[in-house]
Amino acid sequence: MLDSDLAKLYGIETSNLNKAVKRNIARFPEDFMFQLTKEEYENLIFQLGISSSKHGGRRFMPYVFTEQGIAMLSSVLNSEQAININIQIMRIFVKLKQYALTSKNKACEIEELRKLLMLYIEKNDSRVNDIIKVLNNLIEKPKETKHIGF
Repeated sequence: MLDSDLAKLYGIETSNLNKAVKRNIARFPEDFMFQLTKEEYENLIFQLGISSSKHGGRRFMPYVFTEQGIAMLSSVLNSEQAININIQIMRIFVKLKQYALTSKNKACEIEELRKLLMLYIEKNDSRVNDIIKVLNNLIEKPKETKHIGF
């Protein structure tokens, strides 16, 4: 997740999140957090339709946090909101891992995850809607392809 998205979830400014991380940089190795290159960021702006940084936008390329990096943020950002959101995010990660490792009844489990994410969205952020769309597509039965030949 991008630093700016996490800052919104935690109810703080992106710069304050990044300052907290930099004060505790030893807690964030490369597999927990990395910084986008200029090319990656420009591609992201193009893909997501984010306004450019010409009008008072970011001065530095955004940081991206992995699952472990997001978990580590709870030890850096100690507000009640940060802790509660982090607990919810970790529960979603655990559910997704359980699904990937032990899925027998895929449609039921995806539906359960979709409901969980819907509740999360109502309380937090609408960007998770894209994840729900993907889960809904997974629930639908794949279209049968016609065999060509004998």
